[in-house]
Formats: sequence, C-alpha cells, structure tokens
Amino acid sequence: MPKLIRLYIVNVAIGFGISVAFVAGLVWLDVAGLQHLILHTPMGWVAALMMVMMNGVVFGGVQFAIAVMRMAETSDTPPGGTRVWLIPVPVRAAAQLRRAPFHRR
Repeated sequence: MPKLIRLYIVNVAIGFGISVAFVAGLVWLDVAGLQHLILHTPMGWVAALMMVMMNGVVFGGVQFAIAVMRMAETSDTPPGGTRVWLIPVPVRAAAQLRRAPFHRR
C-alpha cells in the first residue's frame, strides 16, 4: 500500500475515534437533551450513528490536514525573516490651524 494512502487511512481512523469519544461525551453530559434522544427512543441509534459519521468526517479531515502540514521540511534559516533595525528620528511638523468662519443664524 502506498505511504500516502496508509497515512490517510490511519489519520481518518484516528479522526473517527475522536468522533466516537466526542459523541460519547455529548451523550454523557446530556448536551441539548441528546442522552434522552439516543438512549430512550427507538430510533436513537440512528441519531448517534449520524453524529458519529458527520463528526468523523470533520475530525478525520482535520486530523489528516494536521498530519500533512507536519510533514513540511524544516529550513536551515531562522524563522522571522531579516531584521531591519530602525532608529527613531524626531521630526518637526508645523500644523496650520484654520478657523472655521463664524456663521450666525
């Protein structure tokens, strides 16, 4: 199996594992009454399955994106670019004050 496919499958599996833990936490904490919906209704397993699948897609994608971004090669140059030290120089600026004409009503 190619390394990229293996990387994708492993990270998506990790994302789905995180999704299962997340949904279990939502049910355990009874967020928005989900515990009653899932555990006390006949079709509650469908709601749990949908939440696991939808969150699994999101968490799997994020996990894979993080893994790909961590694969970047490190460069030998220090981060931050070149530093240009600026020396503050005082500058005098004359401001002209213009008075608005006085209008009587």
